[in-house]
Amino acid sequence: MPKPLWEEQEDVLVEDDIGSDLPAHIIVFNDDFNTFEWVIQCFMEVLKHTHEQAEQLSIIIHFKGKATVKTGPKKELIPLCEALLDRGLSAIIEE
Repeated sequence: MPKPLWEEQEDVLVEDDIGSDLPAHIIVFNDDFNTFEWVIQCFMEVLKHTHEQAEQLSIIIHFKGKATVKTGPKKELIPLCEALLDRGLSAIIEE
């Protein structure tokens, strides 16, 4: 019997790979106990934002109640979000 001129291939997705590089967002919420200065300092130290970026985000959070402060792969955002939580900020990761 002659060999076929093509070979069938099957793509298989491994569950660990699904969504691993999809963008996620750190959302920080307004609260009544963290000062503007502290939030700005946290954003600069943890997220590596400039002073201007950190200040603008803190103002948005104050007036709108929340803001996306960082976007990227979820696996990279988890330690950053935990560091913000450790500093007393209210933050979550949303996909």
